[in-house]
Amino acid sequence: MRITVFGAAGNVGSRVVTEALTRRHEVTAVVRDKARFPELPEAAHARTGDASDPRDVARLAVGQDLVITATRPAPGSEYGLVKATEGLLAGLAGTGVRLLVVGGAGSLILPGTGGTTVADGPDFPPSWLPIALACNDQLAACRAADDVDWTYLSPAALLEPGTRTGRYRLGTDELVVDAKGESAVSMEDLAVALLDEAENPRHRRTRFTVGY
Repeated sequence: MRITVFGAAGNVGSRVVTEALTRRHEVTAVVRDKARFPELPEAAHARTGDASDPRDVARLAVGQDLVITATRPAPGSEYGLVKATEGLLAGLAGTGVRLLVVGGAGSLILPGTGGTTVADGPDFPPSWLPIALACNDQLAACRAADDVDWTYLSPAALLEPGTRTGRYRLGTDELVVDAKGESAVSMEDLAVALLDEAENPRHRRTRFTVGY
């Protein structure tokens, strides 16, 4: 497949690029600043672009099968995530190019609570609320798009660098937890799940989640 990755030098984006290259896909790795080119694998096609600019998105999507976005704004600029998603949706509208979005876990339902979301749970850190609310709006923007073939991936509650095990469990709108009630997945295995979805679509125009 020919895949364009926005946010390619970020924590999740870099792992997505690595996973895609390992599977022998052709990857265009997009960053906002060419000064970050040295951070990208030599096997990827390094490009600059702004996900919030539909013209950049359309330009970088020409001839591609799939666009993946793993962008994350700096603290204090959380709403930039929504603008980036809106730019991606506008740039891909009517093109037939699929969009896979790495989103947030805040809108997932806590198991056994009758509908309480992760962000509304008693243990949710207040400092994470701005990005959680931005992710909620990001998901809403995807759900409102009827001219883009999108998929939204919400990670587990704990998403950190770790080990690629190649295993995970799938969910839809409820947080995936283990036998101890913990919810976690490594960034490496999140990338595995994302590329599995890219190669074998099971969640078109909907949200899914993963965890151990």
